Amino acid sequence: MQGGNSLYLVGGSVRDLILGVPITSEQRLKDGVEDDPDAIDFDFTTDALPSVTKKLLSPIAESIWDVGAAYGTVAAQIRGLTIEITTHRGDVYREDSRKPVVTMPTSLEEDLVRRDFRMNSMAIDFLSDEPILVDPFGGIEDIENRLIATPRDPSQSFEDDPLRMLRAVRFAAKLDFRLDEKVELAIRSMIDRLDIVSTERIRGELDKLMMTKRPSIGLRLMTDTGLASKVLPELPALALEQDPIHHHKDVLEHTYSVVDKTQADLPLRLAALFHDIGKPRTRKFEKGGVTFYNHDIVGSKMTKKRMRELKYSSEMVNAVSRLVYLHLRFHTYQAGWTDKAVRRYVSDAGELLDRLNALTLADCTTRNANKVRALETRMVELKDRIVDLRQREELDSLRPEIDGVKVMEILEIGPGRTVGEALSFLMDIRLDEGLLGEEEIVGRLKVWWQERSSA
Repeated sequence: MQGGNSLYLVGGSVRDLILGVPITSEQRLKDGVEDDPDAIDFDFTTDALPSVTKKLLSPIAESIWDVGAAYGTVAAQIRGLTIEITTHRGDVYREDSRKPVVTMPTSLEEDLVRRDFRMNSMAIDFLSDEPILVDPFGGIEDIENRLIATPRDPSQSFEDDPLRMLRAVRFAAKLDFRLDEKVELAIRSMIDRLDIVSTERIRGELDKLMMTKRPSIGLRLMTDTGLASKVLPELPALALEQDPIHHHKDVLEHTYSVVDKTQADLPLRLAALFHDIGKPRTRKFEKGGVTFYNHDIVGSKMTKKRMRELKYSSEMVNAVSRLVYLHLRFHTYQAGWTDKAVRRYVSDAGELLDRLNALTLADCTTRNANKVRALETRMVELKDRIVDLRQREELDSLRPEIDGVKVMEILEIGPGRTVGEALSFLMDIRLDEGLLGEEEIVGRLKVWWQERSSA
């Protein structure tokens, strides 16, 4: 940086360079690497104050904005890349808050020691003729050993910012690293510190974890360390044997497998996570084994409750709970499914149809190759049936053959609940029997109206 100031590339950018992971959002998209929509391309630190940083950036940046004056961070768009430059800072935390009181300027090492993990506490001197790596805490060694450790005592690090405990398990899943023993022990003893972290921040970390290549690594750590009790208390409850007589795999292990088998699509991954949470409440021992009748219905209700507590959007709650509710529906399918049954399946799934089919396939975790092939064959048959019906009917936009205006005209009534009841009656006919023609439908409607009026 001009004016005699320093400039260092820091944080995840340095870590990813060493790991050979694409750094810019454009590279990540091109290489098919999971992306964080909030991620920046490059993160820098400097000894210049924010006012100086903005002045020096002005001639070369397309746009400049303050990320937070209190944190000493200036962001800019340069040649299509998003960068952030933060003045060297030290953080002072209050016991009842994870928001730091920022002090600046300070030394590069003090700036690095405040960071979450040693692999993220490295810097590259950006202004030197040859790249100089600054690694005061052994980040390179941690990357070589696939280890997640903190630059300070982990108890102090997590006391300052409890969200780092969730970040630790998320990075373990993202990079397939293991937790340092001291880090794991600190998490186990400090899970109550999460109480000061906002629900939105906790949900954000969970979402990022669920979008990693193998979320089961982080989910397993959450369960083993006790973090799940603060985020997903239903998860540890799944550690029960489906069949204690024959010792089949427990529901928790099955859930891990299903989550990992799904593609990185958040509603689908969350549905995989929650699809069996109703089993502990519905478990019954019967002759020859154990049953979980209606765990799909119970699980859907539990999913809504947990997701609302995590403050997911109504749209996301409805989508995921619907997938949980429907996740067993396919297993009633046989080659003899009627057109009515196919219509119902498609109508009930709606825009979630592809996700529901993907969840159904992922839910099959048996090692029996014949069972897997049989399931996949039935799925292909069902998809062919859906394609056939789509060609013959407007399957994706199923609706009664006549609309509400026509209903009011035929029955000589005004707007109200009765119109909705009539349309519901006509929709059932549409799903059960397909297209019958307006003359037939009008006749059916009149009969329904007469029977209803005389009842």
